[in-house]
Amino acid sequence: MSCWETIADYGLRSIGIGERLLPRSDFTLCQQFVLIGSGLIWNVYFGVLALSAGFFLATTVALGKASSNPVARTLSTWFIFVFRGSPLFIQFFFAYFAFLSLKSVSPVFDPFTTAWAGALVVLFLNTAAYSGEIFHGALQSIPRGDTEAADAYGFHGWAKFRKITWPTMLRLAWPAYTNEAIFLFHATTLVFFSGFPAWQQRGDALYYASYFADKTFNPFVPYPILAGYFILLTLGIIGLFGLVNRRLNRHLPSSVRPKVRFRPNLIR
Repeated sequence: MSCWETIADYGLRSIGIGERLLPRSDFTLCQQFVLIGSGLIWNVYFGVLALSAGFFLATTVALGKASSNPVARTLSTWFIFVFRGSPLFIQFFFAYFAFLSLKSVSPVFDPFTTAWAGALVVLFLNTAAYSGEIFHGALQSIPRGDTEAADAYGFHGWAKFRKITWPTMLRLAWPAYTNEAIFLFHATTLVFFSGFPAWQQRGDALYYASYFADKTFNPFVPYPILAGYFILLTLGIIGLFGLVNRRLNRHLPSSVRPKVRFRPNLIR
């Protein structure tokens, strides 16, 4: 089988398109590159959707934690504490069995016992908690002169938030938020190693890398391939978020604009 035939058979296998059975023997380097790359589709799916939806919840949570309303402040604080205080792997585990129990109560919860919906909910809530804390810190760091100037110009309520508070919050939080986005994409590799099963062996990039490592007893080929894919993905995220960062800071001189840098979370 040529490499082009391998791409045609396994390029989209992780989403159910192409060859149904995985190769069993005589593994080629092309097969490993193609199948691990196919699994990366799931990692991108989880990361993009969780980050996009979590951004808005994070903004709401940050505003709630900074609110003078004790109910909103308490709910936001506890939401952040629970999801930042517990390991993500355990969150996946408990969410799967919680959805499995709810499935027996109502068929509405049936999709949430699968990774595409249930794991996405967990990632969405987890990144919203971490991002909410980042945004809350940025809210607390907004220069007082900016808000006083907004008041002097007659900005109040929604207009003040939309034109002054929110853009300034994003500008201050963006470098740290970029690192959260990178970590979220890396954290998607935990999905199929938690309670959520890989239906018909349709897993993510790490799932296929582990498959080849187990079958060949040689982890030094599939795992470096996996690492290479995630390095490229990380570079793409840094580039994309860097463009947004330049947009947010376009009014500042280039010499003082904050740069987006990758600072890995060694302990989380």
